[in-house]
Amino acid sequence: MDTPLVSPQRVTQLLADWSHGDDAALAELTPLVYEELRRLAHHFMEGQRPEHTLQTTALVNEAYLRLAGQTHPSFTNRSHFFAVAAQAMRQILVNYAKASQSQKRGGGVLKVDLDTAALISPEQTTEILDVHEALERLATLDSRKAHVVELKYFGGLKHDEIAEVLKISTVTVRRDWVFAKAWLYTELHSAT
Repeated sequence: MDTPLVSPQRVTQLLADWSHGDDAALAELTPLVYEELRRLAHHFMEGQRPEHTLQTTALVNEAYLRLAGQTHPSFTNRSHFFAVAAQAMRQILVNYAKASQSQKRGGGVLKVDLDTAALISPEQTTEILDVHEALERLATLDSRKAHVVELKYFGGLKHDEIAEVLKISTVTVRRDWVFAKAWLYTELHSAT
């Protein structure tokens, strides 16, 4: 089922209205951004177990609850909203992977929500943590390049959307992405 395309300007206007306390704007905004959040989550969850629909849904729901639950939302535009959503998805996945690793090492009793437990396969837990740690190292060298990777890898944003969020040119985003991809490849494969 295809949903009609909504202009980025309309989403930006609804975000601004919501930021100014208009709860009706959030109600109108929800269905407009939910499918895009699902697309972003699906982008990241590709390559998972064949029954990954629940995992994508759980990730979207958790990220959306974090975003919608903000008492004083302040999103400058649509791209900024999805950049924050990408960060939320990354943090959810990293927190789950860390908790999963801790439990494997006898870290004691761990409260895990059933939807959260279905987010990622045990095989991907290590990959998520490895990428997260490599991104942390890249951030110490060049935080902008690390942010480009986060927005593209975890958020599925396009180059022009990343450029808008970071207030840099699309050419700079492409350059940063090429460099960061090569740097991360080297970093992630040097230990193997």
